[in-house]
Amino acid sequence: MVLAFAGVSVASMAQDAVPTEKYSVATNSFWSNWFVQANVVGTAFWGNQEVHNNYAKSPFKGFRNNLGFSVAIGKWFTPGLGLRTKFNGIWGRSIVSTDKKTNANKYWTLNEQVLFNLSNMILGYNENRLWDLIPYASVGINRNMSRNVYSPVWGIGILNEFKINNKFAINLDVNYNFFMSKSDGRTHLLPGAKQYNSRSLKGIIANHDRNLNVEVGVTYNLGKATFNKTPDVDAIKALSQAQIDALNAQLADANAENDRLKAQIKNHKCPTATNAIDTKPATVKEIVSAPVSVFFNIGKANIASQKDVQNLKAIAEAAKANDAKIVVTGYADSKTGNANLNQKLSQKRADAVADCLVKLGVNRANIETSAAGGVNTLSPISFNRRATVELK
Repeated sequence: MVLAFAGVSVASMAQDAVPTEKYSVATNSFWSNWFVQANVVGTAFWGNQEVHNNYAKSPFKGFRNNLGFSVAIGKWFTPGLGLRTKFNGIWGRSIVSTDKKTNANKYWTLNEQVLFNLSNMILGYNENRLWDLIPYASVGINRNMSRNVYSPVWGIGILNEFKINNKFAINLDVNYNFFMSKSDGRTHLLPGAKQYNSRSLKGIIANHDRNLNVEVGVTYNLGKATFNKTPDVDAIKALSQAQIDALNAQLADANAENDRLKAQIKNHKCPTATNAIDTKPATVKEIVSAPVSVFFNIGKANIASQKDVQNLKAIAEAAKANDAKIVVTGYADSKTGNANLNQKLSQKRADAVADCLVKLGVNRANIETSAAGGVNTLSPISFNRRATVELK
């Protein structure tokens, strides 16, 4: 379920994300990305000696649970992989009755755990992410101090970290651990109990002592807590090519406008005077302006960059000074969405630019808008998500 949710999140983010330069991270030093943790722990215990008897199995029963604490120290070697050493205890239960005082014991567990930060592994490293989902696996040793018994222990868990700032985070850690059947000091079955003889997963679990921990606490990051970004060479090349393509698109617009103006000048005929005495110089006023492109993010109709708004100011001033008409044409990329959706989106983009021009002082009656729908005239495809603005 977690992986499916993450996959949907990635797809959603890909649709709305603004194109940015991608990064890898540099290998950190040994002394970087260390952390310490302290937690309050609620623990429920089960023993193999009670299998099939009539004890309530709910973890909320007082004879089965107890409070404790845990402390840990760890290090992240990459944004997705880390190690943690954790100690927890010390008030536990050995399930020999339904009386919590009779069941009371003292124990400690020392675990070495491998952490997998799925948030960074699936969605990419982001030092500003507020929630990290971190499954882990652990092995270690347990000691029942009340009965002087040592036992190996292994388990799995999920650590949720909720970031406060670069130094502090809140923990919610849920883990399930297995012990040898003798770890609670019991070597025989309780009355009414009967061990599983099958090798099924349920039988293997029931024939071991085990506990469930729910831990709430704080993480403190020691020293440097983030990873240095290093530019990805392929990403830099792609970004440079994208910038070249954008310039080529603007150049193509300018050339098209130049061709239109040349044709207009070539076909223009100046008025001829009837005689030399009444002849007065005839003034022909031409406004020359290359089209301006305004770009949008995928699926959006709000102007993506304030730099494009600045470019609109020049054409707005020219239109106001000469009471000229402005033509705004909206586009969408044909690779995303259907034709009907792209037609509506391109119109919304044209209207958004027209609204911006009105705010810059242009008379709305002097603005014409049109929608070209989805096109595939520019490369990369993202540069077709635009509107062009030109004087008529």
